[in-house]
Formats: sequence, C-alpha cells, structure tokens
Amino acid sequence: MTLDTPNIGPKRPVIRQLDDAAANRIAAGEVVERPSSAVKELVENAIDAGATRVDVAYADGGKTLVRITDNGCGMTAEDLPLALSRHATSKIDGSDLLNIHTFGFRGEALPSLGSVGRLTITSRAEGYDAATITVNGGQIGAVKPAALNRGTVVELRDLFYATPARLKFMRTDRAEAQAISDVMKRLAMAEPKISFTLRDISEGRREREIFRFDAEQGEMFDALGMRLARVIGREFADNAIRIDAEREGIRLTGYAALPTYSRGAAVEQYLFVNNRPVRDKMLIGALRAAYMDFLSRERHPAAALFVSCDPERVDVNVHPAKAEVRFREAQVVRGLIVSGLRAALGGAGHRASTTVADATLAAFRPEAMPEASPQQPSFARVYQMDRPSMGATRAAYAAQAPDFQPAPAYPARAYPSQPQDGFAETTAFHEAQPGYASPSARFETAPADLTARPLGAARAQLHENYIVAQTERGMVIVDQHAAHERLVYERLKRQMAENGVPAQALLIPEIVELSAGDAALLLEHAETLSKLGLSIEEFGGHAIAVRETPAILGEINAENLLRDVLDELSDLGDSQLVQAKIEAVLSRMACHGSIRSGRQMRAEEMNALLREMEATPHSGQCNHGRPTYVELKLSDIERLFGRT
Repeated sequence: MTLDTPNIGPKRPVIRQLDDAAANRIAAGEVVERPSSAVKELVENAIDAGATRVDVAYADGGKTLVRITDNGCGMTAEDLPLALSRHATSKIDGSDLLNIHTFGFRGEALPSLGSVGRLTITSRAEGYDAATITVNGGQIGAVKPAALNRGTVVELRDLFYATPARLKFMRTDRAEAQAISDVMKRLAMAEPKISFTLRDISEGRREREIFRFDAEQGEMFDALGMRLARVIGREFADNAIRIDAEREGIRLTGYAALPTYSRGAAVEQYLFVNNRPVRDKMLIGALRAAYMDFLSRERHPAAALFVSCDPERVDVNVHPAKAEVRFREAQVVRGLIVSGLRAALGGAGHRASTTVADATLAAFRPEAMPEASPQQPSFARVYQMDRPSMGATRAAYAAQAPDFQPAPAYPARAYPSQPQDGFAETTAFHEAQPGYASPSARFETAPADLTARPLGAARAQLHENYIVAQTERGMVIVDQHAAHERLVYERLKRQMAENGVPAQALLIPEIVELSAGDAALLLEHAETLSKLGLSIEEFGGHAIAVRETPAILGEINAENLLRDVLDELSDLGDSQLVQAKIEAVLSRMACHGSIRSGRQMRAEEMNALLREMEATPHSGQCNHGRPTYVELKLSDIERLFGRT
C-alpha cells in the first residue's frame, strides 16, 4: 500500500550512533512503563542482593517518590558508578544467557530509571563505608560518603520528569498505587521467606501502611500456604488444595482453589516460573483448561501455581519486562498443569468450599433492626440470655422434682383429643383437620453408623428436592438433582475414557481449504484429534480432508469446527474444543438422565446417593460449578440461636 507521506523521504537517511542518554530513555520506555514497573525492577534487585527484609514507600501513586530499602549485601563506592552504566550487572558473566538463576540479568533498570527521573542510591557493603550517588535525567553526579548501617536505599523522585510526554499517559494516583500493590503482592508470594512492607507516605496525608508481610517460618509448602493466606486471603487458603506434580524433570507446586470457590474475573490467578511472576498466555490457557469441566464460561478459577525447571529449559529473555517466558517443551508444561490440577481436584473428592456454608449462614442471620429515633426507640434483638434470677433458678429446680405438677398457663383449646404416640400419628391427626395442607417434608430415622460418614445419614427430604442429612458435627443439605447429575456425568465420562469416543464416517469427506501454515498446524495434532473422534488427513496442496467426526455430536459443520480448533491452536498451542463439545453433550445427557426435582426418594435411595457422592470425585459441585450440597457445623447453628 503506497502512502502519501512515506516514512523515508527523498533524501537518503544517515545512520547515527545514539548517545547513552537517548539509548537509556529508549530502554526506559520498554522496561519502565509506570511507577509499578520501577518498583518491580528495584525490589527484584533487592531480592537478588540476598535481602531478607524489603520496605517500599511511595507518594502520589509513585509519581513523585518511590523508595526501596533493603538489608541485602549492598555495594561499595567503586560499584555505584558502574551500576548506573548500561548492561553492567553482577548477576551473569555473559557466557550463558540461558542459565539464569536471578530475577534481573540485563543491567538496564538503574540507568533507565536515572535517565527519566531523579535517582539516588545509597549503599553499604559489609566491611566498607557507605556511599551515595545521584543521577538526574541521565546526568551522573559524584560519589559521596553517606551514613547507612547495611544494605541499600534506592530513591526515585519525579518519574518521567525528563520525558514529559510520558506523564500524559499516567493514570490516577489510586490506579498507580493499586498497580504497585499488585506487583508487591506477587513478589511476596514468590518469596515467602522474605519480609515485605508497603507504605503510602504522600505529602499532606497521614502515613499509611498498606500491608506488612513478615517472613514465614517452617517448611516451604507450609510457609507458602501461610503467605498466600495473608496475601490472597484466609478464604482462599481454607478452600485451596495443595498441588505437587512432576513430569519429565518439570515440577508444578502451589495451591489451587476448589471449583465452588470461583471468581467472576481472573483476578486471583498467580503464575510463577522459577519463582518469577509471569503473565503467560499459555500457562493461563492451561489453568483454564484444567477447570474447563467444572466451571461455566463466565466463572474463573483461583490459583497460585509455581513451575520449576532447569533454567536452560525456559527462555526468560523474550519480553522487555520479563513478564512472559518461552518453554522449550511447552506441551509438557501444559500437560503437567492440566493433569496435575485435575488429579488434585479429583483427590478432593466431594469437598465443597466453605464460602458456600458462609453464604448460607449469612442468609439465615436476622435482619438488622431500624435505627433508634426519639419518636421510636430501638428494641434490638438480644439473643444472649441474661443470667437468671435466684427465684427463677429455684423454680427451675422445683420443676425437675418427680411430683411437680405445673399449673396450666393458658386455657385449653377446644381441639378434639389427639394421639401423642409419635410424629406419624400426629401428622395423621392434623391431616384430618379442615384446611390442612400436607407439608412437603418427610422424616427418616438416622442409623448411628451412617452419621459418622462425611455426608452423614439422610433424615428428611424437603420439597421433593432437598435431602437433609445429619452428621456427627452438624447437618448437610443436598440438592438431589444437581448431585445426581454430577454423578451420572462422571459415570458417562468414565465409560467414554474406557471405551473411547465413537466416530462416525462421513459418506463424502468434507474438504477444507486452508493456508499452508494452518494446514501444517492441524496435521501436527491429527493424532490427538483422532482419539476424540475427529479424523483428518492431508488432501493435496493446502487442503484438509475430514473423514470422521465424533458420533456423539451428531450432524455438525466440519469446516467451522476445524477453524475453531485452529484458532485455539494458534492462540494457546493446544485445543480442548472438541473435548469440550463432547463433554457438553455428556453433561446434557446427564441432566436428562438424573433424578428430577419433585421426585420423592426413600431413605435407602437418599443414603445411597450420599454414599456415591462420597466415593465420586468432583461431586461437590454440579456440571456448572454450583455447589451440590451445603454443610452447616453444629457450632454455627448454635451461634445463629445465640447459644454460644
């Protein structure tokens, strides 16, 4: 396409060598996008220096001040000027750019920050005197003596003052502060053995400590769990399962939340490669694929996953901010994440998140009373019983005497005589009364041996849809349709895995014309697609012939299916589309083949359903990620009635 104003004019351009200041500003545009980028680079330097305590303070969202204080190894007066020169680093020797064990390795952060802001570094190495150096807009000052006990203090003021155009792209102070907090939380999760503090010291406002994460103690898994509870929240820690899987020398560790603890957005997905926080598209796709069978499309899983491998098997030098990585065996990593997460979720059995019970208890709590006013005083409910008077205590003791005959408190009602033998007789008596509506509930006896089981013994069925079971420590309410739907679905999947996916041959193969690259990409995955009932083969040129399609999908548009699969392959490197469509059909079959709402169940049927739920993986949530049961502890129920 010919432009009216081409980039290159009629005169031949002259190639020039840019000076260091211009080169540093260009590098700063790649490395330092906003204040949080500066915080990330400087805190990573502190961690690489062996710091066990890192304190970060900022003002005005980091626009006017960012200060990082650490107790690392520090630098000498001779090191300070060298640290501000481009591509000067102590972390690698340049002989092997793949064997990288540190966060930083390029030596670009400090000179880039000094070229666009006012940077001051004060440091002291053990056995040396402290020294300080300042650089303003790329102009490096002289090294001067300073006072410092240990470590390094890096202070960055007036970020982008040397490049005013960049200031126009800055967001509000609140948004920039939130970005700094997010960066710090990710680094805190990566290093649970290091203490982190984040403070807002904006002028004109009271100093505010955003968070303080003290170094965690104990074994690494326990330390990580405690740090995640502090950073993400106690709810996540209570509803997360431990992940520890390995394949071909690559290890996956961390914590992943139960499907019933899902979020409305991907805000609690934290991924790390060799302890480096990353936002890698392939890893996010693998996480999503692992939960594909348990969550609807609008829900997102929560997890903190750590992939560890030999540094030579992953390239971290593919993104300016090192936010993305490239694996040598990407499919191995993806397969490890999917299989490792699914195995761990399967091991959780029928477990559902505690947030379900919390929401149920919140719904049971009484409504707040209106606020008091002079015209209408407040009569707030008081559930905690007052201490009884001495007279009431004596009356209570007297009432327990064998010969006690209480006086009638109210006159007898003019009811016909009714039997007092039990619930069934009482029910029959009430049903004989005019205007009586039969309740939609039935009671069952509770065998003592079944109440010790995780889901207890069935005691009642309410509204022909909800099973109430008694456990040793409380009660369980089960949605019979949702629970049985999941059980049938898991049974159908197990049968499909054992017998394979039946394929139906097309009478006339469908020919799909593609580009050379797309055709080659599909043929690379032909064997995997064939196991799912989609058989393809080369048909000359760049065409693909579709010979068979999954029989369970019925009549489909093979070309549209192939192109959708191709989109996933191009975007994520793998495709779960065909499997997802097959499982969607199985899910619909399970829905139609399960116990319907409104069906009365006998005690044996209800208990059999509970026992099968206990033995079936993923039975704690239905096919759409909703809970199949709610468990209420006896202590929680007693708290509702003010008994504790």
